[in-house]
Amino acid sequence: MKKFFSAVTKAALTAALCTSATIIAQADNPIVQTSFTPDPAPVVIGDELYVFTGCDREGNNDFYYMTGWQCFSTKDMKNWTDHGRILEDTSFSWCNKNDAWASQCIERNGKYYFYFTTTNKSGGGRAIGVAVADSPEGPYRDPLGKPLCGPNWDYIDPTVIIDDDGQAWLMFGNPKCYYVKLKEDMVTLDGQIKQFDMNTQQFGYSSERSTSYGEGPWIYKRNNLYYLVWASFVDGYGGESQCYATGPSVTGPWTYRGVIQQGSNCFTTHGGIIDYKDHSYFFYHKNGLPGGGTFNRSAACEEFTYNADGTIPVVKPTNSGPQQLEALDPFERVEAETICWSEGVKTEKDDNGSVNVGYIKKGSYIKVAGVDFGEGADKFTASVASAENGGYIELHLDSKTGPVVGTLNVGDTGGWHNWKEVSCDVSGAEGEHDLYLVFNGGDGYLMNIDWWKFGGAGANSSGTDTYIFKNTFEGKLDGCSDRGGSKVALSTDEAYEGTGSVYCTNRSSSWQGVGKSLNYKFKAGESYSFSAIVKYNEGAASTKFHLTLQYTGSDGETYYDKIDTANVSNGEWTQLANTSYKIPSGAKNLLVYVETEGDVSDDKTATNFYVDNFFAAADGTVINGPQAVVVSQPTVSYVPGDSSADLTWSAVPGAEKYAVCVYSNGKWQKIAETGGNSYTLKGLLSGFKYKVAVIAMTNGKWSNDFSNMIAVTPTGDSYPSINYIAYNDVYHQFQLRWNPVSGATQYGVAVKLGGKWKVQAYTDNVIFTSPKLRPGSTYEMVVCAKVNGKWDISNINARAFRVTVK
Repeated sequence: MKKFFSAVTKAALTAALCTSATIIAQADNPIVQTSFTPDPAPVVIGDELYVFTGCDREGNNDFYYMTGWQCFSTKDMKNWTDHGRILEDTSFSWCNKNDAWASQCIERNGKYYFYFTTTNKSGGGRAIGVAVADSPEGPYRDPLGKPLCGPNWDYIDPTVIIDDDGQAWLMFGNPKCYYVKLKEDMVTLDGQIKQFDMNTQQFGYSSERSTSYGEGPWIYKRNNLYYLVWASFVDGYGGESQCYATGPSVTGPWTYRGVIQQGSNCFTTHGGIIDYKDHSYFFYHKNGLPGGGTFNRSAACEEFTYNADGTIPVVKPTNSGPQQLEALDPFERVEAETICWSEGVKTEKDDNGSVNVGYIKKGSYIKVAGVDFGEGADKFTASVASAENGGYIELHLDSKTGPVVGTLNVGDTGGWHNWKEVSCDVSGAEGEHDLYLVFNGGDGYLMNIDWWKFGGAGANSSGTDTYIFKNTFEGKLDGCSDRGGSKVALSTDEAYEGTGSVYCTNRSSSWQGVGKSLNYKFKAGESYSFSAIVKYNEGAASTKFHLTLQYTGSDGETYYDKIDTANVSNGEWTQLANTSYKIPSGAKNLLVYVETEGDVSDDKTATNFYVDNFFAAADGTVINGPQAVVVSQPTVSYVPGDSSADLTWSAVPGAEKYAVCVYSNGKWQKIAETGGNSYTLKGLLSGFKYKVAVIAMTNGKWSNDFSNMIAVTPTGDSYPSINYIAYNDVYHQFQLRWNPVSGATQYGVAVKLGGKWKVQAYTDNVIFTSPKLRPGSTYEMVVCAKVNGKWDISNINARAFRVTVK
């Protein structure tokens, strides 16, 4: 008990620091904005993921005043349906007020068992209670009329598991971790409550406690390995962290594995880990809403990927949360309390126990993520109520100030729960968008809304369209944006089809470009067809473009993979496409983008370019694009001459003229243009090899294909012939130069001394400079070449020459 209150005191001391955090506009974490939701406990029931939370009392609290328990569910990990408060803090006669602490729910034999923390009303400390219901949303009843465990000040934060053999276990505790078996009825203890050996091997080290264990245990099994997660005190991090251990059984022995969450911005943290639809999620709570702080906390969620050995990486908190798993169908009835993000609204229950959205004022809004209108909607219907003059609901796409596709007028219905169905026309809602219900009207509360639904052609969409997205940039960016700080804007100056495209400018680096985030429709390990059509009108004759995938690997690192690459000619629309690109296994946070390569330097910015028809489709889909103009290459041949070469080449249909190019200093250089099919290269050094190509001009543009390159070698001596002798009469030296010999790997400079040739120097070059010599001295010399590993000394005396030092 002493350690427990020391933790609370520390929390109070840090409250002022924690309350300074503010909400991030249009974030998707925390997952609920209509109330404070501490201690999230996830469970998969059917095809939905449910999260049970507490409810911190609103206001400027100085302790953990928690007034009840709440329930939320999702099918897509973005839009959460509020099922309301399932229990109040005093729903059961023995529970104390404001003490509705952490909980967890589990299903067995068609019943739902809800384990929770409270304070025993008659004294003695904290207690673990259990409630039972026929559905996860309740209503819940008290099967015992008393605590299941306790009272005892250590007994808080229950977690429950049903093992593979059917045995159920309950764990809980602060500052120690306790465990006990449950009988088949799930409301009776089966044996004594036991305590784990709280040593550092099992629970890690902390200088504040004997181990890092603090409270909030969470037990689960995955791939034959048991995981125990807990709220911890870890040196170096502010507030509680979350750590974990693994073991071979529910009761261990445990092996401490490390930190999952590094500190908290509201001192405490509490949560759970669960797999849902082949994804892994980590829940926790944080300070993330206006009025939030140490005692006003909100549930949040992050997706993560286990390491190959089953260990868990450090999970970084975000404001965006997980990616959406599937689209929301707006043509089915949608509960108004199904929300991705909201501001200025609350949820409540009517007299029938049905949850609705209320307390709506002018400027309030609800965001619903990933709504798929398919081929289009033409009608919107909502069940609304108002005891005042009402107002109206504006239907915006993609942001609360985005395009308005419909406006629903709501009048006085005669009461806040006197429901009436009202409809309006809709125009411009097709494809997939985030939907914003923005409320407007007069002062005070405007209306309540229970549910909504769209109608139209999209309801009858077959869903067989192979295209996943088709961005044509006809008046809208279609979810595309800049990458790396470039400027991306709609343009009507250029278009491959239609009247518009997207124009990318202000590029200081080649990797900056036009990007589009890929949503839940794209699965790691599966293949898709991608296409983007690009063009540029300035700068070099050609530039290399890439269609690239950026993604986060299973190790948490960022990777880049080329979907397609093409050399794009200035002024020509060119397609980047891959009909069967496989997204790497384990990849997440997918971003596909257009970039260039190597077209930027210190004295110029990267190329401005256009993108049109940015499409993605099912694997194998052929997406049409501009057909490349195939220009046949001239076939080049030559006849060697003395220090020359006579070039000839085949004719190219439609060629206006030809250019002879030589590769020099790391690049191709045009040395001559001609309207014929022959040309003579002159002034060549015998024995040298020259890289030569001939390109054609068609339609006023030169080809940039040098793949017809040939190696040209003029004729010449088979041995080095001196072509240059220079003398220096100041330093008494001379310099020799000679024609190269084909195939020579080395040269030797020899002097005849005493009737015999003696090599004085070896060189790989065709130049030799003598050392300082005595003026007036005459030397008989010769230069020989080493070819195929042998020195050519044939006819050596006839090749000799004389030099006299000046």
